[in-house]
Amino acid sequence: MTLHVAGLALVGLLGLVVGSFLNVVVWRVPRGESVVAPPSACPRCEARIAWYDNVPVVSWLVLRGRCRRCGAPISARYLVVELVTGLLFVATALVIGWNLALPAFLYLAAISVALAAIDIDVHRLPDAIVLPSYPVAAVLLALASWDVGVGYDGAALLRAAAGGAALFVLYLALVLAHPRGMGLGDLKLAGVLGMYLGWVGWGALAVGAFAAFLLGGVFGIVLMLVGRAGRKTKVPFGPWMLVGAAVGVAVGQPVADWYVALAL
Repeated sequence: MTLHVAGLALVGLLGLVVGSFLNVVVWRVPRGESVVAPPSACPRCEARIAWYDNVPVVSWLVLRGRCRRCGAPISARYLVVELVTGLLFVATALVIGWNLALPAFLYLAAISVALAAIDIDVHRLPDAIVLPSYPVAAVLLALASWDVGVGYDGAALLRAAAGGAALFVLYLALVLAHPRGMGLGDLKLAGVLGMYLGWVGWGALAVGAFAAFLLGGVFGIVLMLVGRAGRKTKVPFGPWMLVGAAVGVAVGQPVADWYVALAL
């Protein structure tokens, strides 16, 4: 139990550190800037941020959300992204467990935070993040398909490839049928999410795909009811694809099994 708690704590700390880096990604990638150089600096006084002012969560709280040098406000979103990433890493470890699949799904959790934040900001899912995720996911899921003591699970890897292709084709049909309702970024992301969902199982793929449209549709209806959106208002769908995939990974297979048993 102690080792398990310690492991979760380490994964959570890793998530906080990754979340700090994701803040750089969310700001720079949509602008076509390098995420490596130059070092982070205050946008107002351009003072370089010292390492002790760049400690995840702690620095923001100590500085009370302001630049140490000029007092310019630092958006609370930096804190939120770090906390969400840390909590999401812990949740991922609890769902996936301590096995070779964990790195693959931690990677998915990380890009999910970055892509959701960027899509909310600029209504775009950058190729710089989505396209490299195809080979990265393929390698990590291939590693995840090796079960120590059992052997290689080729069926899971084949499901991942088929799931990626199936979800890509579904979104391609939607793009062709209604080009203004679905972006090409969504189409490209669909293949990546389909790989992960397919690797988990066919039920996870079905539930994850359905959950995206269900949750996104409910959110759109709520926005219209409260007067925050109209029928022609464009609402980013990428975050709901990612949330739907999370639902599929976490509970999709048991939900699908329950539904099939109920139907029979």
